[in-house]
Amino acid sequence: MKAIQSVKQPYLLLTPGPLSTSDAVKQAMLIDYCTWDEDYKKVTREVQQGILNVADLDEKYVAVLLQGSGSYGVESVISSVIPKEGKLLIAANGAYGKRMAEMADCYGIEHVDYLTKSTEIPKLEKIQVIIQENPDITHFAMVHCETTTGILNPIKTIVPWVADQEIVTIVDAMSSFGGIPIDFAATKIDFLISSANKCLQGVPGVTFVIADKDKLVATAGNARTLSLDLYDQYVVMSAQEGKWRFTSPTHVVHALHEALRELRVEGGVTARYERYRENQRLLSMGMHALGYLPVIDAKVQSPIITSFYYPNEDFDFNDFYLYLKHHGFVIYPGKLTELDTFRIGNIGEVYSEDIQKLLHTIAAYNQARVVL
Repeated sequence: MKAIQSVKQPYLLLTPGPLSTSDAVKQAMLIDYCTWDEDYKKVTREVQQGILNVADLDEKYVAVLLQGSGSYGVESVISSVIPKEGKLLIAANGAYGKRMAEMADCYGIEHVDYLTKSTEIPKLEKIQVIIQENPDITHFAMVHCETTTGILNPIKTIVPWVADQEIVTIVDAMSSFGGIPIDFAATKIDFLISSANKCLQGVPGVTFVIADKDKLVATAGNARTLSLDLYDQYVVMSAQEGKWRFTSPTHVVHALHEALRELRVEGGVTARYERYRENQRLLSMGMHALGYLPVIDAKVQSPIITSFYYPNEDFDFNDFYLYLKHHGFVIYPGKLTELDTFRIGNIGEVYSEDIQKLLHTIAAYNQARVVL
């Protein structure tokens, strides 16, 4: 077999996913696999166990894999876990919390929405009042890291109290799982959703749900869809030892298998968290020095992605974006309709030297535009 050559990337993705991946992760996708093959089913089982290992969980929990983007995983939980007579409380301070409300609407699920500003975290005291006023609430959902802005929501203080009220808890940890330590025992999460192409540093195409096994079994018969039936996916994967119900993204699964290995080699979630946090610290300090102010207060800023205000009224984001892309970096536009912002992520195969190079490039952009 010919040696696999590394592919020179045209730019570094400074986004919250898809993100820049290692050569080894990309190379894992260069072989074709059969979904029925025992070797492939073994890889699926190892990926499931690897995800549980990342969360430091035992047999009380199960990791269910699903085809599709992270939103498929969230919709699978919303449409499969909540019974017809259920009532959902959603705490939302960004686009992805609001998306859960849209999903609930699609399935006719009764829900109460606690909406806060995109720059503010939800307050436990307000949630307590809402639940007291709505004693028929059966389920609660919130986003951990809301990539609309990069704010980190306080699941450690909110979710345990809600769980103690015998309410089923759902956490969208799309942009935090694998990159920010999460103590499942203390946080009392019943269903957590994430994706291969975020902090695990795989590629898009696989989403997964970590579920309390007893809580998942109790959802039998709730599903409102066929393909997104979370319970049935769990039953088939368990009974057939890694066989997916429908055609699985085999190449993506192998990439995730490699990505989980790389996470272990790096030192696990804690080591990756420290790398991300250092990336974000350098980015925030350097951007401030260059005249770009962060949108989110440092106390609630995640190490995943950072939103910045436009530096002045004449700032042309498209010009800025194209300049950075030409020099090897791709960033994100803002997702706030009421504010002029843009976002820079620092997860994936991104290291402190990459952040320093980005800052030098932005400094050069500033000087070039001043000269012009």
